[in-house]
Amino acid sequence: MNPWRLILACHTCDRTLKERKIMQTYALNFIMNFVLLTILLLFHIPFVCSSPLSLNETSVTTLDISDSSSCSNTRSLWDIIWSCAATLFACTWTAIHPNIPGMNEGKSAVFSRRLGIMTMALIAPELMITWATVQFLSARDTTKAFNDAFGAQLHQGDHPDTGESAPTLLSEFSTLDRISSPHPSAPHVASRAFREWTVTHGFFAWMGGFMLYVNGVPRATLRPNELERFVHDGSVEIPIIMEADIEDRSKGDALSKGIAIVQLVWFVLQLVARYIQKLPMTLLEFETLAVATLTCIAYGFWWKKPKTVGRPYAVYWKGTASPPSELAYDKVDAIFAAENWVDLLLTYVYSLPSLMGVGIFNSPHAVHSRRVPSIGGYDVDSAHRHRVIVLLVGCFSGAVFGGIHCLGWNVLFQGHTEQILWRAASLAIVFAPLSIFVLNGYAIWLDHFWLDHFWLDGSWLDHWSNVGEAIAFLILLASLLIYIFARFTLLVLVLMSFRSLRAPGIYDTVAWTKFIPHL
Repeated sequence: MNPWRLILACHTCDRTLKERKIMQTYALNFIMNFVLLTILLLFHIPFVCSSPLSLNETSVTTLDISDSSSCSNTRSLWDIIWSCAATLFACTWTAIHPNIPGMNEGKSAVFSRRLGIMTMALIAPELMITWATVQFLSARDTTKAFNDAFGAQLHQGDHPDTGESAPTLLSEFSTLDRISSPHPSAPHVASRAFREWTVTHGFFAWMGGFMLYVNGVPRATLRPNELERFVHDGSVEIPIIMEADIEDRSKGDALSKGIAIVQLVWFVLQLVARYIQKLPMTLLEFETLAVATLTCIAYGFWWKKPKTVGRPYAVYWKGTASPPSELAYDKVDAIFAAENWVDLLLTYVYSLPSLMGVGIFNSPHAVHSRRVPSIGGYDVDSAHRHRVIVLLVGCFSGAVFGGIHCLGWNVLFQGHTEQILWRAASLAIVFAPLSIFVLNGYAIWLDHFWLDHFWLDGSWLDHWSNVGEAIAFLILLASLLIYIFARFTLLVLVLMSFRSLRAPGIYDTVAWTKFIPHL
């Protein structure tokens, strides 16, 4: 083939691709601007389908659904409940990225575990954010550690299967080589050159992505530091798995994400439209908006994490080396022996410190199933190194949660007492995290993080070196209790609000929001 024709064809193809990308960019910008202008226009068009007012305009709407308007474009109480429930379910179910289940676990066990995590996300979304944060930081640190340890192999001179940073033609040949190569799960391909890890690899490693096989039998899930040590010792071959292969194992389909995004966008748009048209909103809608916002923050940290991976990647132990006697996920944690009151307490609430990044506890069921603990999948040492970042993100999320509830400052309540309680609880949720952050920052500055001693060895009372530290700890404990009580108060007020929805226009809708697809 004439090489000049090949060069000309490549140049023409490259130019065509560039022009196509430019046209796509222009088209996308035009569509986004058109949609934005349309939404802004609709926000200011005052066409509202209103429910008929009573003769004295002071009637009280109760939980009876027959009391809603007969107009087809107005909403009923069940419409409000359904839209909030659908939004919460779509956001939390889509955002949750569980760890890899056990190889012998049934679908019912996997589903119930994910449902339990989703329930925790609804009850304590700020803790779900701290969990996602420590997982992201652990994945990032692990990625850097592996690239620093094995990245020199990326630049080995004339290996035919070069990395993706090579020139264009060579990268195309390497892509063809990867496509035609055998599946990377076989042990005989593990001797190929190491490929640079991404954050997705780090997530995959910590969520239980590498299973050690000894004599063809699964032994236990490997932690990334164990895998790195075994590779250095020559006991196992380094896994050769591309990011595309990991994403192929992921079950995060575009349909479920699209439904969640459309539902959330519709929910936010109709709330904004109601605010601009000066229509009242219910307390349940404020609660839903707060939980959905925090769930989106957690989803941002989990953006590169594979979702609903069914099986781990096989790592085979070499026959020439003696198998390891003990692995991290191979033994049950000592707290499940329940020898003292702290251990007994932890057997019931051990998920709380795990969500906060304080410690991971291997339950008997997790060890028996050869999987990572459900509320785990991160490096505790990495979480301790980045505890200031984790603390800042968690406290900021709690303050945001309270700030969104402050949007209901002027909601018409059944009585003045309920209004005062709502305002006080919302402000408490805003300022309690600030107090928690300052006091924990003080403890970190003293190189004495109270949660470490309380959860891990129960000796926190022995570490009070002075009266000031004791007072600070008591204030921290009071802030935590105030925050929990305020959250409980808001939940009770939301449930009590269903008894009587008397605000005028509470069932009125902005008509154009009915035409946006939603659940």
